[in-house]
Amino acid sequence: MRWLIPLLLPGALLAQTPPAGPDAPPVAGTAAVVAPLDPFADWKLAFAPRALAAGITPDVLDTAMAVLEWRPDIIERDRNQNEFTKTVWDYLDTAVSDDRITLGRQALADHAATFDEIESRWGVDRHVVAAIWGLETSYGAVRGDVPILSALATLAVDGRRRDLFEEQFLAALTILQRGEATADQMVGSWAGAMGHTQFMPNSFLANAVDLTGDGRRDIWGDDPSDALASAAAYLAGFGWNPAQPWGVEVTLPRNFDYALARDGFRLTPGAWATLGVRGVDGLPVPNHGPAQLLLPGGAQGAAFLIFRNFQVIERYNPADAYVIAVGHLADRLRGGPAIAGGWPRGDRALTFDERVELQERLTALGFDPGGVDGLVGPNTIAALRAWQQANGRVPDGYAPPQVLEAMR
Repeated sequence: MRWLIPLLLPGALLAQTPPAGPDAPPVAGTAAVVAPLDPFADWKLAFAPRALAAGITPDVLDTAMAVLEWRPDIIERDRNQNEFTKTVWDYLDTAVSDDRITLGRQALADHAATFDEIESRWGVDRHVVAAIWGLETSYGAVRGDVPILSALATLAVDGRRRDLFEEQFLAALTILQRGEATADQMVGSWAGAMGHTQFMPNSFLANAVDLTGDGRRDIWGDDPSDALASAAAYLAGFGWNPAQPWGVEVTLPRNFDYALARDGFRLTPGAWATLGVRGVDGLPVPNHGPAQLLLPGGAQGAAFLIFRNFQVIERYNPADAYVIAVGHLADRLRGGPAIAGGWPRGDRALTFDERVELQERLTALGFDPGGVDGLVGPNTIAALRAWQQANGRVPDGYAPPQVLEAMR
């Protein structure tokens, strides 16, 4: 059925929606006609006019809507992302494992000519591109098998980030309409990311490139060339500086003022050195520009001076653990050492419910975390740091279960 009369519900739509439930009374007549609406079907009806107004043709919209499936497993995975539910050290143990380093060095050798061209055209370090490839899909071995259209629609209906995922769904329809991929080809992660380097649909439209020159921006096929080049073009577009590292591990002096390790506060490496912040070799960090001090494991964990390239990698994934993993894996692929500092390995990460409680308690105590969403980002860390200072604690912005227990 073509999307010309929005008040009517296509049978294909109802056929893909969840059943009414085991206790629903039997109804005479055709189930596809009389089945009650549910949020997924409601969303499809409401979204269709918007897609048509944006220029999506009825045929493309029909094709997409007919294959949509409600995926409650995706909602569960959205609530339990590794970057936010694991401690940073547990995440790094997996993300920068010996196997991933070995496989990454082999991938760099196997695709040396491609990486040569990428560095020449976009100025992005091959080790960083390879690290993104390794973290996203284990160098192309695990590209995901979730239908992208269903993933994006499910996340849009969930509502927590409806605007974001509706925009991504519209971008996916645009990809279909342009003939750059079919719905069957558009598979990837539960979050809607696709291909070797896991591009979201909007990012694909804006940044994907055709390195092979075959007239198609193919990030899905077995040849990773277009996907790797697209990742480099993406980073370059957000200001990647080839003369700058993502970050440098440092050591801190005794009695250091941890309030200085706050989001947005930057000093030159020389100024940090006057405060006792030095590289793990004991020398001042070279002047790569203004740097922020990052303490992902609190006062008891490793410390890093991070530079603007850190923020560029954040455009791929905003979780600090992810950015550190990309940067550190790139360093290891280049032949660099493991992280020298220790971690408070006796601590565990807060659960989703505990992170929500942390934000609720901070709010109730007068320290605004910028909302309650269960994601501990810069605003929550700043609020926690302020609470720590007000209560005579080390203001490192680190939230183990002991901090939540103290608030209780």
